[in-house]
Amino acid sequence: MIQELTEKNFDENIKNGIKFIAFTADWCGYCQRQKPILQELSDENIWIGEVNPDKDPILAQRYSIQAFPSFLLFKEGKLLAQFAGYRPKYELLNTILGYLKQN
Repeated sequence: MIQELTEKNFDENIKNGIKFIAFTADWCGYCQRQKPILQELSDENIWIGEVNPDKDPILAQRYSIQAFPSFLLFKEGKLLAQFAGYRPKYELLNTILGYLKQN
């Protein structure tokens, strides 16, 4: 299940473990194509949080989100990586694993 994140619950959700966050907008075509892939990853026990920047612009500002979809990877509350753009499933997994291996 993908966890909907807001300014109120964001910090609490990222403070423990490995957390993968997607900033997606309802009007973004690439975001709509990305959502089924995120759901597949979530179904495979990867924790995924989703932020709608139109509903929560403060979070988008905090992380300087300017392109959609945008992704953040946290480990124990520390930001490990930030990247943007539609990714096929294999590329998204390889990117996440690559960052985790570095840290």
